[in-house]
Parts: sequence; C-alpha cells; structure tokens
Amino acid sequence: MSRTTERMRRERARRTRRNRAIAAAVATLVVAAVVATGTLFATGVWGFGGGALDAAPVSSTRVGASATPSDTATPSASVPDIPAPAFTPEPTPPPAAFDKAALSIDDPTSPWVVVNKLRPLQNGADYVPPDLVDLPADMPNPNGYQMRADAAASLEEMFHAALNEIGVQLVAQSGYRSYSVQVSAYDYYVNQLGTAGADLTSARPGYSEHQTGMAMDILDTVSGCSTDGRCFADTTAGQWLAANAYRFGWVLRYPDGSTPVTGYEFEPWHYRWVGVPLATEMHTTGVSTLEEFFGLPAAPDYAP
Repeated sequence: MSRTTERMRRERARRTRRNRAIAAAVATLVVAAVVATGTLFATGVWGFGGGALDAAPVSSTRVGASATPSDTATPSASVPDIPAPAFTPEPTPPPAAFDKAALSIDDPTSPWVVVNKLRPLQNGADYVPPDLVDLPADMPNPNGYQMRADAAASLEEMFHAALNEIGVQLVAQSGYRSYSVQVSAYDYYVNQLGTAGADLTSARPGYSEHQTGMAMDILDTVSGCSTDGRCFADTTAGQWLAANAYRFGWVLRYPDGSTPVTGYEFEPWHYRWVGVPLATEMHTTGVSTLEEFFGLPAAPDYAP
C-alpha cells in the first residue's frame, strides 16, 4: 500500500469519527430542547394561542397570593389588598326657594299687590288700572264689568275649564270698580248694616281689591246663590273653584275662619288673580291668605 493511499484512508476515518460526534451532539441538544419545552408547557409558562407559542400570560392570582412557577426566580414582595374608593353620588340640590320679593306687594299694577284695611291703594282716589278690557262675549257678565287684561284671559280659561270638567257655567258677577263706584257700594252697606257691619263685608273706597282690576266675585247659573252668606261654598261650582282656582292663578281671598287676618267675613265667591306661580305656591304650602304668606300684619280693622 502506498503512502498516499494510507493517508487517504486515515483521513476518511477521521471524518467519519467527526461526523458521528457532531450527530451525537445534535441529538443531545434536540432531546434537551424537547424536554425543556415540555416543562414550560406543563408549568403554564408557555401556551398555545393563534397557532403559535405565546408569551406567558399575566397571572390572575390576587395581589399577595403565592407566586406562579415563573415567578420563583425573582419573587415579588406581598402587597396588601387596597379597596377601591366607594362611589359617592353628587347630592341633588334642593329646589330653589320661592322668591317672595320677585314682584312688588305695594305697586297697584303688580299681580301681587296686597290691599287690605291697613294697606290702601297708592293714590287710591285717582288710581285706574292701565289695561282694562271687556270680558269675552261668551262669559256671563250681567253687570258689564271689566278686568285687567291678564286677569281677564285667565278668568276666561278658568270658566271654560269649569264648564268642561263639572258642566257648570260660571258667572262674572262683579269685577273692576272705580273709586267712585266703591263709594256707592260702601254707602249702600253702611245704610243696610251700619258702619261696623259694612266693614265686615265691603271695603271702604281706596281700600278695595276690586279697584285693582284683578278681583272677581264669581257665581254660577244653576245654584241661585248670591254674594251673601255661605250658600255658594256648598255648590258644585264653589267647591270646584276652591280646589282648582290656583291652577289658573286665582286665590280665594277671604277664606273661612280668616276674619282676624283679612278683616272680612268668609266670601266664597271673592277670588283674586295673583298669577299661577304665587297661587300654586300658596296652594302647595297651605298658606291661605296673602297677609300670612308675605308675613304682613293682620288687618282686622282700619287704622285709627
């Protein structure tokens, strides 16, 4: 055998041994990788998702619970549970208080003007409301009285409501009276009842709500009652008005039992227009007289 042939044989032998060693090393690495991968899946560090290996999910254990196997290398400190702050709703603000100073109680043109035995009309002998109107033709008005425009419109609405709701036609018995007309009316009662009796049922000139153009004596066409005594209070119309007039801005001005405050006997027919806001507030609070609502002195008698 030549030297060349011997060298070639030895070279092939070395390559064979080297290839076997490489193959053995590769096989060892593959086995180790398979074992490691199985361990990661078994412990939940790796998982399948979307067809590929995903990163380990965030642990769902509570703060302070024992760590998962993936945490063992760098354990974290235990953190105490911190409750979330309780939700406190915003408090509901209280409804705005009724503004008793929104309108004047002294100006005779104001719907809230208070006229009584201690509070005469300003310039009463000469005062005439600025916007008097005739009442609509479909409203019974036997004496042809006028009213302030807003009061007249509200009165018409109330009359229609009464007719629709209880089937009774109301009557506008007595509305605006001038100073001179009130002179005649008061003198009539003085002649009939004397001064003391007249003062319980009729205002002296300059002290009458009728001169404001915002008061109306209301009767009906079916009961036969007049502006005298308690008769109208017991009628269907009288009871409907007492319960519903506030809806249209009217108040029963001289209620039963209020003579020590108003100075007048019970007049179930005498209604005064003050507007819906004030009438509703008085109805809601149960305050029956303007004097009491506005904190005014009682007016049972005229000042000396």
